[in-house]
Amino acid sequence: MKANYLDLLVQQYDCEEKVVTEIINLEAILNLPKGTEHFVSDLHGEYQAFQHVLRNGSGNVKEKIRDLFQDILLEKEINEFAALVYYPEEKLTLVKNQFDNEQELNQWYIVTIERMIRLISHASSKYTRSKVRKALPSQFVFIIEELLYKTNQMNKEPYYKEIVDQVISLGQADKLLTGLAYTTQRLVVDHLHVVGDIYDRGPEPDKIMDTLINYHSLDIQWGNHDVLWIGAYSGSLVCLANIIRICARYDNLDIIEDVYGINLRPLLTLAEKYYEDNPAFRPKVHSDKKLSNHEKLQITKIHQAIAMIQFKLEMPIIKRRPYFNMSERLLLEKIDYDKKEITLYGKTYPLENTCFATVNSEQPGQLLEEEKQVMERLLFSVQHSEKLARHMNFLMKKGSLYLKYNGNLLMHGCIPLDEDGKMEKMSIENNTYSGRELLDVFEQYLRHSFAHPEETDDLATDMVWYLWTGEYSSLFGKREMTTFERYFIKDKATHKERKNPYYHLRENEEVCRKILEEFDLNPDAGHIINGHTPVKEIDGENPIKANGKMIVIDGGFSKAYQSTTGIAGYTLLYNSYGMQLVAHKHFNSKEDVLLNGTDVLSIKRLVDKELKRKKVRETNIGEKIIQEIEILNSLREYRYMK
Repeated sequence: MKANYLDLLVQQYDCEEKVVTEIINLEAILNLPKGTEHFVSDLHGEYQAFQHVLRNGSGNVKEKIRDLFQDILLEKEINEFAALVYYPEEKLTLVKNQFDNEQELNQWYIVTIERMIRLISHASSKYTRSKVRKALPSQFVFIIEELLYKTNQMNKEPYYKEIVDQVISLGQADKLLTGLAYTTQRLVVDHLHVVGDIYDRGPEPDKIMDTLINYHSLDIQWGNHDVLWIGAYSGSLVCLANIIRICARYDNLDIIEDVYGINLRPLLTLAEKYYEDNPAFRPKVHSDKKLSNHEKLQITKIHQAIAMIQFKLEMPIIKRRPYFNMSERLLLEKIDYDKKEITLYGKTYPLENTCFATVNSEQPGQLLEEEKQVMERLLFSVQHSEKLARHMNFLMKKGSLYLKYNGNLLMHGCIPLDEDGKMEKMSIENNTYSGRELLDVFEQYLRHSFAHPEETDDLATDMVWYLWTGEYSSLFGKREMTTFERYFIKDKATHKERKNPYYHLRENEEVCRKILEEFDLNPDAGHIINGHTPVKEIDGENPIKANGKMIVIDGGFSKAYQSTTGIAGYTLLYNSYGMQLVAHKHFNSKEDVLLNGTDVLSIKRLVDKELKRKKVRETNIGEKIIQEIEILNSLREYRYMK
């Protein structure tokens, strides 16, 4: 088999010189500094804020501008130049309106093109020419490379000047600057990690997905909200009910209907037949979006209808999977419908804001025939949405429950632990799993469910829902989800969701080291990078935990969390010199950046400084390159050194 493989390689490397050249190239690449990794988490549909963080590289762009120009540009000019890099099309329109004549504008073009070329040169200094060429706008590759790699300037200065003059006179300056700006954005970040929760709460997760699909290099660690959408597409009716309920709650039903083309009219017809206004189910209205009273009432009715369907759909899963240990969540069976009371964990509570018009008290888990039909039609629409199919397939292709990357463990939620810090065990079909093995089993079930969307009541599909809400789920990380209690019970003590011990034990360095060892990572050098739980910086919580072994980067991208976190999210940068955590202020608007030069960065905190600058050789990419070199050396011995 090895000989056959080497024979195939000969077609690409048909002489020894080609093999040797590639070995030299790869060995040299191993000695370059590692590229910058950018970590983001819990985006929750906040496309505008995410776009800005992506465009400014969590401050990396402005940092490189300062490196180059702090001695020649004022702070205001640095901000203006940075805004041009972030939003070139819009900024160019504003800039051109400031000039009275063409000569002044042309002089600005000359200066700005030269500065952009210098910035590209600085941002690309640790990459090969080949990699830089791939990042350049294809229509301007020749021009930019000539300007980037100037040689013998005394003899060729008129040549370089004429290139720029011709670009301007032929009306190509805007296109060139725009291409240079986007190239800079690409070069300052080598690889993006999205540590979960692209979906739900915010209004534009679809735009985030489109951005990620076109991004040059990334991976995704699924969050609990992402898995909910995957589950719905994979055939889980209860996951589908959850996503519609959440979209109704946050006034985002247009994501379902307008973006993904899923017809909600049958659900609205059902809702208007059985439900009235209900204060517990009114949508959380966006500050920048106005709803009429009629629209609010429609959403309120839909919200109630889908919530009741969800509670019904949960019950047969709980009953057929006793090892889910969720019998206490058979909530509709615990209600005294005459007294409007529910008994939970031995205590009885009055119910308010009830909406049980479709519930049969004798068989509370039974769907009405019209509820069944509505859900079947919705599922058909979901599974035949071309855009949703594209997004879910990309999530599966680039996603995983956890990732080991350059010595670090990336995961959205947690490793389920007991109070002693031991890995909690879960029994599934008479087999017991814990730690890394449990996460691997969860992922196997999720991938099976996605591959077989026609199977809707199988264990794999039920397990996807369990990942959303189960006590041993690595994505949920709590003992129960108290959605029902928040709607219907006034006593807030019932609303509390008990977190897995992981969330206080992760402050302990020894616990974090054991988790790293569980995943075969070096506990001295590695870190665990988490999202999922917003860091309440407003209360003094530190996102860097366990002596730097644990880094939590959910600080509140979602506007729904920002009042409790005090900030608008954390991101993490990891370059060849070490790690920096970046805290972000609330993102007002793109217009604010363009007109006022404002940014959303507050402070950077050093997490870990490399004692020796890390090279490509020490990374995941380096491991692959080393394997390629070994294969090429085998080819050379096999074919050319006999």
